[in-house]
Amino acid sequence: MSQITVLVVDDEPIIRMDLADLVRDSGYIVLEAANADEAITLLEAHGAIRILVTDIEMPGSMNGLKLAAAVRKRWPPVAIIVTSGRILPANAELPSATSFLGKPYSCATMTAALVEAAETVSRIHHAA
Repeated sequence: MSQITVLVVDDEPIIRMDLADLVRDSGYIVLEAANADEAITLLEAHGAIRILVTDIEMPGSMNGLKLAAAVRKRWPPVAIIVTSGRILPANAELPSATSFLGKPYSCATMTAALVEAAETVSRIHHAA
């Protein structure tokens, strides 16, 4: 399977850059967005995005939970990982097949979540 593209969405530049480095070091192609509006633009422009990693609290037209819901509706095969250091969403608030990681998370925890998401994407790709 070709390299998987991951979209990292976080309004905090240092956190976003650190996460992007971790994702890249794990062997994925990385795109970055500072908010949901930028993320939607990238999703529309890059059909190769297979995993979304988004923070919940962000400025703009929607937060990370609303972004995750929009992605699940418009791009159902995209695997979603939602993160937050302040909000612990109820399972009902998360779209189906979405993982949640509380911040701070370890590199190993995020790497494991990415591997699980990549395996999900691979199963969906092979089933299609």
